[in-house]
Amino acid sequence: MNRPPDAPFQLSLFGRFNLVGPDGPIDLSNKKLSALLAFLACATSEPPSRETLTTLLWGSHFDTQARHSLRQALTRLRRALGQDVFTGTDNTLALRPGLFHSDADRFLDLLRVPSREARKAAVDLYRGAFLANIDIPEKVWTDWITDQRQSMENLAVTSLIQLGEEAERQGALVQALRFANRAIAINDLREDGHRLIMRSLAADGQTAEARQHYDHLAARLKRDLNVEPDAATTALINNLATSSAPTSPVSQMLSQHDLLPSIAVLPLRNLGGDTADDYFADGIVEDIIVSLAGLRELFIVSRSSTLAFRGRQVDPREVGRTLGVRYVLEGSVRKSRTSMRVSTELCDAETGANLWAERQEIALGDLFAVQDHLVRRIVAGIIPNVRTAELDRALRLRPTSFTAYDHTLRALDVINSTDRQTFLGAREHLDTAMDAHPGFAMPAAWSAYWYVIWIGQGWSDNPTEDAKKAAAVATKAVNLDRHNSLALAAHGHVRSFLLHDYDSALAYLGQSLAAGPNNSLAWILSSATLAYVGRGSDAVRHAEHGLRLSPYDRILFFYHNFLSIAHYGNGNHEEAVKWGRLSAAENPKFTSNLRILASALVAIGQLDEARDVASELMKLEPNFRLSVYERTRQPFRQPELKALTMAHLRIAGLPE
Repeated sequence: MNRPPDAPFQLSLFGRFNLVGPDGPIDLSNKKLSALLAFLACATSEPPSRETLTTLLWGSHFDTQARHSLRQALTRLRRALGQDVFTGTDNTLALRPGLFHSDADRFLDLLRVPSREARKAAVDLYRGAFLANIDIPEKVWTDWITDQRQSMENLAVTSLIQLGEEAERQGALVQALRFANRAIAINDLREDGHRLIMRSLAADGQTAEARQHYDHLAARLKRDLNVEPDAATTALINNLATSSAPTSPVSQMLSQHDLLPSIAVLPLRNLGGDTADDYFADGIVEDIIVSLAGLRELFIVSRSSTLAFRGRQVDPREVGRTLGVRYVLEGSVRKSRTSMRVSTELCDAETGANLWAERQEIALGDLFAVQDHLVRRIVAGIIPNVRTAELDRALRLRPTSFTAYDHTLRALDVINSTDRQTFLGAREHLDTAMDAHPGFAMPAAWSAYWYVIWIGQGWSDNPTEDAKKAAAVATKAVNLDRHNSLALAAHGHVRSFLLHDYDSALAYLGQSLAAGPNNSLAWILSSATLAYVGRGSDAVRHAEHGLRLSPYDRILFFYHNFLSIAHYGNGNHEEAVKWGRLSAAENPKFTSNLRILASALVAIGQLDEARDVASELMKLEPNFRLSVYERTRQPFRQPELKALTMAHLRIAGLPE
């Protein structure tokens, strides 16, 4: 089928079947209807006979029931798409010319154009196996779909390897590795793709990594096919010199710059005119860069790279093109005799759109204190707005085109849901992210956090085993990036809350705060462990600081719950109730908060409300028993505090 791209109906055949009409997406809600439409769309020669279609989808030889099924299918398609979508004779059937266009058509058309740009556009259309979600248990269909999938896959993989080899010849090793990795992600038994990876690694001075890649390939071929690598692959690895050349940053670039969203923090414009104030503006920029780097959520362009933009107001799109970044932070400083005004705005470097802006005017005092305050506010504004913008971008992508970072963002969008099924979706996205990019610490760290919620909500059928899994993935995150504040904080909280290894937890949480002093989640998680070990006043201070760093966080219920825990651990039960009620108002199904709120309410004598809260907890977690909770999830180490908590929960009416 050769249809114009602006045809009324657009079919996506790579990955999951998808149909969009003039008024938006069309859900056919039936695999055989989708299969029939897809088959007709791919008919490139003579229109198929009706007997072919019935045999394809119903496995018959044009019997009465099969003819009836085909007529029903056509009636339903006409009802969904219009009465004039089909043409043909009594014996044949086809789609009316000009109505449909598919990504598979465009893919094949582009591959006929002898240019690199066309080939790259073609492989970008390949977002997954042909009709990946449509399998029909009829032999004719199975034979046809298998041939189609194999043919399309071979074309995509071969094109990716050709693009990689062109990049290799030009010395663009990062690009060569990227194309090769995309190729073997589709078919990891294509040895020409693996050879391209090995050559690129060796050319980059990473001979040991190239040999290690060969070893993995050889093991995989032996396990899956019981064969050895072919002669070309063996010859290549034998010819690689055991070089000790220094490793270049290619692998690091692939794992960071190409994965995370990138940002340039431009020098702040000094509008006051006094050059003596330049050092203050430069100090703010330097601290912002250091703080963002500690959070590990963005790839930060070095300050030296942005100095060319000093002193002038520029279009963020120009900065994006020049520095290759997705986001730009720019702003100005103006100092008067009594105050300092700092204006900042975060812009999308692709569109020039303003994503967030803030103007702060602060009375002059200790300049270092003023600088610290400004940096905290600015960093607190950047991360959530970039995360929101990136999630919006990911939501516009087809699922088969997500990167590891996109899957992580999709997970974060639902990881704090108190709906069990929705929450399980976060786990799927995190697993996919870790599989797609095993060297990426962020999804591993969030996976550890996921297990904490999973066990804390009482959803785990085997808390002991899941706690071990949480510890394993938290350790993995730290090993992948030992300076990642989020990974260190997640590891510390798992050690504390799930394993009751408080001393190790405090060490990891301390490292987390050193690595990311403006990481609000690190401060809030550290507050819990401080409360568990009896350092109540420190717990309150950490929780309050975490809330100040992210006052508009999407998960304020979580922050308020931790403030309640901190105040309860500090013996201030009135404050614990205040913050617990706030958390419950924002999210009434968060069981960690219901437990601490019930305890605090008993402590101040509000027994009726405490029992109501306990009743809500039992509705959400009907199998909750105090004996099991004390043995597994009860977090306080201090004997007096532990005993007091259990007594409060008993008085609230929770069962033994």
